[in-house]
Amino acid sequence: MNPKQFLQVGGVVLAVLGLLGFFGLIGPTADQSIFGSAWWFDNGENWAHIILGVIGFVAAFAFPSTVQKPLVILLGALGVLVGLYSLFISEIFLGTTLQNPADTILHIVVGAWALWAGLGKRGTIAEGAPKAGM
Repeated sequence: MNPKQFLQVGGVVLAVLGLLGFFGLIGPTADQSIFGSAWWFDNGENWAHIILGVIGFVAAFAFPSTVQKPLVILLGALGVLVGLYSLFISEIFLGTTLQNPADTILHIVVGAWALWAGLGKRGTIAEGAPKAGM
């Protein structure tokens, strides 16, 4: 997966998670989440997911790859850091609640996914193209 693909897929996933949080499937309180206290997003986190998701999706089409790659690396680092922050430092980050375990895991996994997409090495030969000497 390359940075553009991450921005497309990750952007949609984040925006959908934010919407699900607003509409009572994954929040905005633990009582309203279908997963209870195991996984829910408060409104601050819902807004963050929607805004980052929309910006990411737009960036996949509006920015050149030279901007997409560092953006994806930045988003990956941010995701991992927020996950680690909620795990080791505090369950409150900029007024949003991060106290449920699935939320912490989600931040770390999506952050790692972004770092993999942003830092992954790509071959110079197109996939499926014959290699020289064959």
